[in-house]
Amino acid sequence: MIALSLAEIATVVGGQMHDIPDPSARVTGPVVRDSREVEPGCLFVAFVGERVDGHDFAPAVVQAGAAAVLASRPVGVPAIVVDDVQAALGALARHVVRRLGVTLVALTGSAGKTSTKDLIAQVLQRKAPTVWTPGSFNNEIGLPLTALSATEETRFLVLEMGARGIGHIRYLTGLTPPRIGVVLNVGTAHIGEFGGREQIAQAKGELVESLPSKDEGGVAVLNADDPLVRAMATRTPAKVLLFGESDEADVRAENVRLTDSGQPAFSLHTPSGCSDVTMRLYGEHHVSNALAAAAVAHELGMSAEEIATALSEAGTLSRWRMEATERPDGVTVVNDAYNANPESMRAALRALVAMGKGRRTWAVLGKMAELGDEALAEHDAVGRLAVRLNVSKLVAVGGREASWLQLGAYNEGSWGEESVHVSDAQAAVDLLRSELRPGDVVLVKASRSVGLESVAQALLETGAEGEVAAR
Repeated sequence: MIALSLAEIATVVGGQMHDIPDPSARVTGPVVRDSREVEPGCLFVAFVGERVDGHDFAPAVVQAGAAAVLASRPVGVPAIVVDDVQAALGALARHVVRRLGVTLVALTGSAGKTSTKDLIAQVLQRKAPTVWTPGSFNNEIGLPLTALSATEETRFLVLEMGARGIGHIRYLTGLTPPRIGVVLNVGTAHIGEFGGREQIAQAKGELVESLPSKDEGGVAVLNADDPLVRAMATRTPAKVLLFGESDEADVRAENVRLTDSGQPAFSLHTPSGCSDVTMRLYGEHHVSNALAAAAVAHELGMSAEEIATALSEAGTLSRWRMEATERPDGVTVVNDAYNANPESMRAALRALVAMGKGRRTWAVLGKMAELGDEALAEHDAVGRLAVRLNVSKLVAVGGREASWLQLGAYNEGSWGEESVHVSDAQAAVDLLRSELRPGDVVLVKASRSVGLESVAQALLETGAEGEVAAR
């Protein structure tokens, strides 16, 4: 974070200083909420959680070098005490972003947010110093913490914004007002919480409503291939820039294809020119993500050639998202277990089939959470799709939702041993270890709460067989 005095921080957040001998002392380190991340000069934010109260760590973090604690009560060490720690953190982020004057890019969508954020960050980093959301740090706590990691050298701030309901994105944009807003898609992720796709579109569109006008430099980057997203053009005062494969898109892809290894390639067309892209990522769904990143980069002055080069060299920055790793015996494990919804499940299955040309393919799938009344139909549809795509074997892991996956596959015609339902992750590992053959490709995917990353990690524990070679 930029260096601020404790007195200035107290004023910004509306807090009272307690046990601070020198109000002019500065916070010169990061703002952290985890006591394990404390370093000299930092500001420690004490949240009260379900199991742990951050205030209990106050003496230890100050002893470790923290300049002060942002707290909701006095803690016997230098502290700025406020009524609401979360609100104070947001106010501090808003103050720092305004003072830095960075170009803030915010993005949202039902699927692909984190992958697209990583692409935007890697492309813009080539132009100027860029700070971006780590992983899926996209809520009312993670977002201001990310913003506060910006420094005087930062020129671009790329923030992922998630939503659990109407008004959530509006709140986040109030903390860190964007100049460029990107909406990727409106799908069925969290449909159980929202109640329908129209409500999801309403929530996602709050991002473009928050943008400054076209005359003030505001830009809404919208997916021309998603009708619900494209319709958001009427909800924003900003300039609208369309991306997609549609002929009407300002930034579009032509001649889209997959390489023999399942990596997307296409011709990138922007208003400033065109250039060819061959990505390192796996799956055709990354084309849309790449076009969103290209639209942002074009708006910020990068040429088509610069954008294409950056996209062709970009990798995965966030863990457990289509992480493809080849074992010494030739088995490829694709760990996409960070999260799952119907759209990302379909994309991952298609990517698996593209990667596995001429090889046996395994889809190890688990529950997709927060689908409400649509849960049965959506799990059934994914099971059916695995059969239609001719995935060699579906392994459905878990309870009721996994049984729906297996039932969908069965009803689609998978009557033999092409699909199986196992009770838990360990059962899946045992099955795979006994049946995998050299050259097989294994996809592991489910909602984060299922914890299927343990299956991928177990399959990659090669022990005395040698080092794992990562692609």
